[in-house]
Amino acid sequence: MSSERSEEFSESPASRARESSDAGRDNEAAGDHAPADQRPSGDNKPQAIEARPQANEAKPQGATVLVRGEAIGDQDSKSPPRDSPSKESKDKEKAARKEVSPAKAQLRARLPALGDDGDIGVQKDQIVVRDGKPDLAFTGTLVASAAPHAAPKGKWQEYRIYETNGGKHVFSKVTRSVYAEDQDAHAAEIYDPSPSSVPSQLLKSARDLTRSRPLTWMDAAVAFFGYDPLAKDLYRKLGGQFEEHIA
Repeated sequence: MSSERSEEFSESPASRARESSDAGRDNEAAGDHAPADQRPSGDNKPQAIEARPQANEAKPQGATVLVRGEAIGDQDSKSPPRDSPSKESKDKEKAARKEVSPAKAQLRARLPALGDDGDIGVQKDQIVVRDGKPDLAFTGTLVASAAPHAAPKGKWQEYRIYETNGGKHVFSKVTRSVYAEDQDAHAAEIYDPSPSSVPSQLLKSARDLTRSRPLTWMDAAVAFFGYDPLAKDLYRKLGGQFEEHIA
């Protein structure tokens, strides 16, 4: 008995340390293979948990919104919005590329004067051009005309009133452009106080019935030109008969 105890006490501390270490490793290995509910808690053995990105994790996608059938994706908030050119700048660029007609440029330079201002009140053979209809040829006088003082955008209108020897009135409206590729537009109407054709007579009678007084050439002029600033300038040249007088 004494010999056995002496052998136990004769073991060195280093040997006991190695045995203790080996036993600890065996316990760890056993804990790893043990079921989850039998493993040692985190209080006894701290474990480091590392967040690893999952390969199948969905990446954030840009939202797509349907607006009246159009797909609109998210825009990059960092990229500044592009300044779209305004309509006015586009018109200026387009006008700069157009070729100016020298003859039309002379007409614009003379505004508000017109080439036939010297013919006002002079009886002569007249020809009034109309688009889509036969031109009007008659003998009579140019009663009045009007044009704007300037045409900054390269376009302007010219209003004229004629009176024929037969007592009819002709209203003419010409829309001009200073550019060579643009065609001038011509519109004209006739006022006949005593129409000879049956359809014209019926039309005039129907108009007179809807009014408190018969339709005059001044009423027809207002129906054709309206009351825009250029038309009012034309009416002033004809006196105060186009003004509305009240008591």
